[in-house]
Amino acid sequence: MRYLTRWKGLTIALTVGLLLAVVATPAMASEAKLKLPEELTTAKMYLGGTTTGHTLLLWGLGICVLGLLFGVGIYAQLKKMPVHKCMLEVSELIYVTCKTYLFTQAKFLMILWVFITAAIVFYFGFLAEYPTGQLNSAGEEIMGKGFPAWKVGMIVGFSLVGMAGSAAVAWFGIRVNTFANSRTAHASLKGFGYPCYAIPLKAGMSIGMVLISVELLIMLAIILFIDRTLAGPCFIGFAIGESLGAAALRVAGGIFTKIADIGSDLMKIVFKIKEDDARNPGVIADCVGDNAGDSVGPSADGFETYGVTGVALITFILLAINDPMIQTKLLVWIFVMRLLMVVTSGLAYFINEAFAKARYLTKRSFNFEAPLTSLVWLASILSIIATYVVSYFMMGNITVGTYANTDLWWKLATIITCGTLAGAIIPEVTKIFTSVHARHVREVVTASKEGGASLNILSGLTAGNFSAFWVGGVTIAGLMAIAYLITLIGVPVNPGDVNSSLSSIMPASAIFAFGLVAFGFLGMGPVTIAVDSYGPVTDNAQSVYELSLIEEQPDIKADLKQNFGMDADFTQAKMLLEENDGAGNTFKATAKPVLIGTAVVGSTTMVFSIIMLLTDGLTNQLAISNLSILHAPFLLGMIMGAAVIYWFSGASCQAVITGAYRAVEFIKQNMKLEGVTKASVEDSKKVVAICTQYAQAGMFNIFLTVFFMTLATAFIDAYFFVGFLIGLAVVGLFQAIFMANAGGAWDNAKKIVETELRMKGTPLHDATVVGDTVGDPFKDTSSVALNPIIKFSTLFGLLAVELAIQMTKSGNVTLQHILAGVFFLIALVFIYRSFYSMRIGDDSATH
Repeated sequence: MRYLTRWKGLTIALTVGLLLAVVATPAMASEAKLKLPEELTTAKMYLGGTTTGHTLLLWGLGICVLGLLFGVGIYAQLKKMPVHKCMLEVSELIYVTCKTYLFTQAKFLMILWVFITAAIVFYFGFLAEYPTGQLNSAGEEIMGKGFPAWKVGMIVGFSLVGMAGSAAVAWFGIRVNTFANSRTAHASLKGFGYPCYAIPLKAGMSIGMVLISVELLIMLAIILFIDRTLAGPCFIGFAIGESLGAAALRVAGGIFTKIADIGSDLMKIVFKIKEDDARNPGVIADCVGDNAGDSVGPSADGFETYGVTGVALITFILLAINDPMIQTKLLVWIFVMRLLMVVTSGLAYFINEAFAKARYLTKRSFNFEAPLTSLVWLASILSIIATYVVSYFMMGNITVGTYANTDLWWKLATIITCGTLAGAIIPEVTKIFTSVHARHVREVVTASKEGGASLNILSGLTAGNFSAFWVGGVTIAGLMAIAYLITLIGVPVNPGDVNSSLSSIMPASAIFAFGLVAFGFLGMGPVTIAVDSYGPVTDNAQSVYELSLIEEQPDIKADLKQNFGMDADFTQAKMLLEENDGAGNTFKATAKPVLIGTAVVGSTTMVFSIIMLLTDGLTNQLAISNLSILHAPFLLGMIMGAAVIYWFSGASCQAVITGAYRAVEFIKQNMKLEGVTKASVEDSKKVVAICTQYAQAGMFNIFLTVFFMTLATAFIDAYFFVGFLIGLAVVGLFQAIFMANAGGAWDNAKKIVETELRMKGTPLHDATVVGDTVGDPFKDTSSVALNPIIKFSTLFGLLAVELAIQMTKSGNVTLQHILAGVFFLIALVFIYRSFYSMRIGDDSATH
C-alpha cells in the first residue's frame, strides 16, 4: 500500500495538469452532441398500430422489475435451504472475507475513478459543444461551449452509477454464491446428483436475472426520464463508469484468485496433503478467490458487457442515421430485443428444469454437463424464435415519407440470430478443447503419464492454439461473415433498381451488422451468466465440504438423520462434488469466449464513432483512404495495439507470480500438520492480505498504463489510434481465447486424474497440478481481463481522440505531440514498474 500512496498523488496531479493544458482548445465533439429523437414519444411501433416507442419502453420497466423479483425470490429460497452448521460456518467465513475484499476494492476503485472524472469534467465542462435548443437567424440550432455545471455533474453521476452497478451486482453474486456453496455441499450428502446440479444453477440464474434487469433498468431510466439532449452523454458516462468498474474488479479479482489458487494447490505437492486440506491456510483464500475472480469479476464484467454493447449500438444509430423516425424505430427495437432475453431465459430455465428433474431426480449420478448444455440450446432457440416474431411486428413495414421497406425485419433478425447462435455454438466448440470428455483434454493426461509436467504444459498450449483457430477464426469470423452477407441482400445490381438493403438507411451497414452480432451474443444473457456462475459454486462446494470436517463431527450420521432426515453417503458425496466441479470448469470455460467475443466484435461499432468524426460522416474521401495499411500511422498503430496485448498478458501474470511466491513462502512457514485439524483464522487472513496487496498493486500499474497509453496513442495521430484499437481488439481476441482454453484444458486434465483415474498424490497428479497452476493465470487472470481492457480503451478513447482532433484543428499540433510524448513516457514508467516493481527479487540480477 505504500507503493500506491506514493504514486497516486503524483499521477493524479500529472493527469489534471496535463488536461489543463488543453482546456483552451476549441472543441466540437460528436459524443457530446448525441441527441435522442423527439419521435420517441410519437412513433407507432406497429403493435396494434397505436403503441408508441415510449409506451413500449415503459412496459419494459415492468419486465425489469419481474426479473429483479425472480432473482430476489431465488435469493430467499437459497437462504432458507437446509445446511449443516459446520458447513454454514465455512461459507459465512468465506462471505465475510469476500465482502471485506470487495469493500477494499471499492475504495481502490474510487482512486482510479479520479482519473476518469478529471477527463470527463474537462472534456464536457470546458471543451464540448452541446445543443442549446435555441435557433439563430438562419434557423440553425445554436451550440453552447462547455456544458453547464449541473449537466457535467449528471454525466459524472452516471459514471458513478455505472461503477456502482458493477460493484453492486458483484456483491449480489458473492452473496448468492456463498449461500449456494454450503447448500450444495450439504445436499450432496444424500448421494443423489440432481441437487448438486440444481442449486448452483439456481444461484446462477438469480445472478443473471438481477444483473440484466439492473442494467436494463438504468438504461431505460436514461432514455425515458433524462432530457433527450443530455441522454447521449449520460449513456457515455454510464458506459465509461461500468467499464472502469469491470476492468478493475476483473483484473484485480483475476490476480487475487490465482495467487490464492496457486498458493493452495502447490501445497498438495510440497506436503502431500489432500485437496482443500483444512490445515492449509491458503484454502480459505482460495475460496475467497473463487468468488473474487470467478464471481465478482465475471458479474462486473457481464454487467459492463451488456451495457457497453448497447451504448455502442445507440451511439451508432444516433451518429450514422439521419432520419429521426428510423432512429426511433431501431432504438426501441434494440431495447425490446434486450427485454426479450429476460423473458426467454426465464422460460427456458423453467422448461429445462422440468425435464431435468423428471430425468435426473432419482439418479445417483449423471453427466452434469448434459442439462447445462440443453439449457443453453433451449434458451438460444426460444430467443431466436422470439426475435423473428417480435421483429416482424415491430419492423415489418418501415415507411418514412416515400421510403418503404418490408423485408428489413428479417434481415435484422437474422443478423442478431448469428450472434445468438454464437452464444450456443461457441460453448460447443470450446468444450472440444476444455471438457473432461474432450480428446484434447485426454491428450493432456496421456502426455503427462510419461512426459510429466513438461509434456502436460506443451499439450495444453497445443489445445489452446488449436482452439484460437476454431473459436476465433472459424466460428466467430464465420458468423460475422454471414452477417455481412445479409447486409448485401437488396443492394441494387442495375441502375434504377430499388435499394432494400441495410445500406439504404445507414452508411457502413456492415459495421452495424457486427454490432448486432455482438448484441446477439448476449441474446440469452441470464443463461450465459448462469452457466458461468455455476463454476465458482461447484468449486466452493467441494472446498466447503472439506473445510467443514463434516465426516469428523461427533455422531454426525445420527445428527444428519435426526435433524435433516438423511442417510449420509460421504464417499458418494465427495465423488459427486468432484465431478460437478469438472462440469463447472467446463462451463466457466465456455462462457469466456462469448464475453471476449462481444468485446472484440462490439468494439468495431464503437470505433465507428471515431471514424465518423475523422471522415466528416464518411464524406471525406482523403480521410477514408487513411484508414488503410497503406497509411503508415494506421499500420503502426495496429502493431502498437498488438504489442500492448502482450505487455498486459505479461504484467497480469507477473503480479500473480510474485503474489503466489509470497503466499507460498508464508504458507510453507506457517503450515502446521501435527496436532491441529484446521489452520488458524489469523494465518488464513494473512494469506488473503497478501493476495489483496498484490492484486491492488498489479491493477494500479495496469490501469495507469492503459489510461496513459490510450491518451498517448490518441494524441500521436487519430489514424494511429484507430489502428491501435483494431490491433488491440483483433490480437486480444486470439490471445484471450488461446489462454482461456489452454487453461481450461489443464484444469480438467487434473480433474480427470482426480475423479476418473483416482490417482491423487501420484507423480501423474503432480504433473497435472503443475499444468493447472500454469493455466490458472492464463484462464482466470490474463484472458478474461482482456475483455474489459479492450472496451475501456475504446470507450475512453472516444473522449481522448476528440481532444486530440480538436487540437489539430486549432493549430496546436506541436503541443499535441508534446503531450503525446509525455503521456507515452508516463505509460512506460508504469510498464517498467509492472515488472521491476512487481518482481520477486534476486540480488544477483542487474538488468
